[in-house]
Amino acid sequence: MKLHAKNILLAQGWAQDQLVTIAQGKIVNIEPIGSQTSDVTKALVIPGMVNCHSHAFQRAFAGFSEQGSEQGDSFWTWRAIMYKFLAQLSAQDAQVIATQLYIEMLKMGYTRVAEFHYLHHDIDGQTYPELSTMAKAIFDASKNSGIGLTMLPVLYRHSGFGEQAPNEGQARFINDVVQFNQLVSECVELTDTYENTNVGIAPHSLRAVDKASLEKAVSHVRALDEHAPIHIHIAEQQKEVDDCLAHYQKRPVQWLLDNIELDQHWCLIHATHIDESERQGIIKQGAIAGICPTTEANLGDGIFPSTEFIAEGGTWAIGSDSHISVNPVEELRWLEYAQRLIKQQRAILATPKQPSVGRHLWQHAAKGGGQSCGLQLGEIAIGQQADLLVLDSELLSCYANSDQHLLDSLVFASQQPAIDDVMVNGQWVIERKQHKLAEQSQAQFAQLLGRLSA
Repeated sequence: MKLHAKNILLAQGWAQDQLVTIAQGKIVNIEPIGSQTSDVTKALVIPGMVNCHSHAFQRAFAGFSEQGSEQGDSFWTWRAIMYKFLAQLSAQDAQVIATQLYIEMLKMGYTRVAEFHYLHHDIDGQTYPELSTMAKAIFDASKNSGIGLTMLPVLYRHSGFGEQAPNEGQARFINDVVQFNQLVSECVELTDTYENTNVGIAPHSLRAVDKASLEKAVSHVRALDEHAPIHIHIAEQQKEVDDCLAHYQKRPVQWLLDNIELDQHWCLIHATHIDESERQGIIKQGAIAGICPTTEANLGDGIFPSTEFIAEGGTWAIGSDSHISVNPVEELRWLEYAQRLIKQQRAILATPKQPSVGRHLWQHAAKGGGQSCGLQLGEIAIGQQADLLVLDSELLSCYANSDQHLLDSLVFASQQPAIDDVMVNGQWVIERKQHKLAEQSQAQFAQLLGRLSA
């Protein structure tokens, strides 16, 4: 395919009238179009966004937990409600939810999702004859929707620090290490069948995984793929930090830095409550911070120290996590706004080199997201995967739309979906804001919610 982009955001900046040649899902050439012909012309093209952290089934849970109580509400009370909700879901239900979610993601500009998948067993907590039954439902959803998938099976062993026994609500998550490694191997085999997928692992958290189990799981996945992404929930809640200090006498990120070989293939999800030493340690090891602003706000987690982390050269990505919002624009907007509220300043997450906050945020989030999935994506450059967004130039013409201001308007001013077309791995999956399965998927999803609400 030869795409004529009238205005395109390349890795090095905006360029006009470029011919982008795409073959086998990759960008193989970019050059001025001159007198050459193209297969299609688009006005305004930017790189697709990567969603570095997703629990797909939680999209169906959005809205069920916003009721206050006299006892007070927190992450931990939210989690108890969530456990009761997921106890009803079959593998088919999981596929219906994920398909609807992934179509929503595509429409809003996400072209790949890292699925932090911990719903492994049946409704009674019994192991399926085929360990990857629930995982396969996610693979099917990615295939049907067209989104790229980084599958991250979750290792979940304990309910708390000190290898506490799992509680009843966690029965569907639990695997021993041998069983978990088999699940990972089965997921790797599935990538031979499902296009545009890869596999890493997700040790759930330090409270849910002991050191020996963590090391065995990492060793297994590294034997399958030495560059496989590894994601972990870390330091999300202050209680988690306090419990870790009580058990290990170290803060969670510091324990990781001291005990595990972190590198650029690790993504630390949330990392909300970190001190200066931990922040600098993450950066030194090249690990990624996976920030989920709307979920962290919804759950009352806290605010990641984005200003300092970004100023010091940290690599980061965004995720929609619990999917209370499925919109990369909102994630980036609140990443910046949270810092403005703390610092009582404006335009904080810009740099002297790149004064546009919107452009700086979009490009760095997309590139960091690509790294979090272990893939060459997140930029429009030769050799990168062809994951592209075509913006609604008519809509954006109503806002400041020079190259200097365009992504600022996308992130901060536009209140309507501004994505016209979406290309994933060289294939158009959204055209003129439409997805071929949208109506069918929405009907199935609504029917499922009706049953769960009854």
